[in-house]
Amino acid sequence: MKIKEMLSRTDRRTFSFEVLPPLKGTGTGSLFSTIEKLKEFAPAYINITTHHSEYVYRETGGGLFERRRIRRRPGTIAVAAAIKNRFGIPVIPHVICSGATIEDIEYELLDLQFLGIDNLLLLRGDKAKEDRNFIPTPNGHAHTTDLIRQVNMFNNGFFADGTPIKCPMGTFDYGVAAYPEKHEEAPNIEMDMKWLKAKQELGAQYAVTQLFYDNSKYFEFVRKARAMGIHIPIIPGIKPFTKVSQLTAVPRTFRCDLPQELALEAVRCKSDDDARALGIEWTTTQCRELYAAGVTNIHFYTMSASDSVREIVRNIL
Repeated sequence: MKIKEMLSRTDRRTFSFEVLPPLKGTGTGSLFSTIEKLKEFAPAYINITTHHSEYVYRETGGGLFERRRIRRRPGTIAVAAAIKNRFGIPVIPHVICSGATIEDIEYELLDLQFLGIDNLLLLRGDKAKEDRNFIPTPNGHAHTTDLIRQVNMFNNGFFADGTPIKCPMGTFDYGVAAYPEKHEEAPNIEMDMKWLKAKQELGAQYAVTQLFYDNSKYFEFVRKARAMGIHIPIIPGIKPFTKVSQLTAVPRTFRCDLPQELALEAVRCKSDDDARALGIEWTTTQCRELYAAGVTNIHFYTMSASDSVREIVRNIL
């Protein structure tokens, strides 16, 4: 089923969630355990993140360091296929610019077609930790809009160099990211939303937001988007608060604010168990409000939070 068909359903409340491919050599046990916890609630689909090679520095002695590229999480496409075959749940793998050449992306698209996976989430990807700004891979893309254009060419039966694809095998539907509190590199929310509209005009069929804890910011973002002519579904992305350390780590990592009410309650938490209970309560209320306002699908980020997400989904569906 194409993503646009999933999102067009308004007869029931649904949810989806995101998982990470396992670290190199660790197996799929933890990943499949997360899915087992949530499959009974009939998720609409599962996102699988993509992590290409990244630079790390290793000390070689004498105060010298060697810069090397390593890949910590292989197998996004293989994991997507494994989930689809094992659980029968629709999958939407991430395809990203970061760390990939145009040719790399073409082979990803070919592999996905062979597997019958035709829904994607297209993203630029994060900049390298040591870089001030995003630096595209040589012969790669600098922006999500460039990646979209490549997928559009592929959908139209051509490789990126203009060569016709001899046996086209169908087309991809795709979505993109949205940022209710703006992308960290955008000068303002209006400029950020201008780029979202450009992605819609190129063919994006939906957007999934960065995580947020204040529903008013999501509602205001959607209001502004509609006023600008952005009409695609904007799916709220949610991650429950689970640890005391997240009081400072979440705003720093994801560039989002914690509402004062949540922050004050988090300060009172004496343990991670307290924080987890707070996160379940807060997120349950948050999701109920979103559904009551007409949202039909909520997307959960499950990293280090799958048990909490299971309880929340049980509470809201």
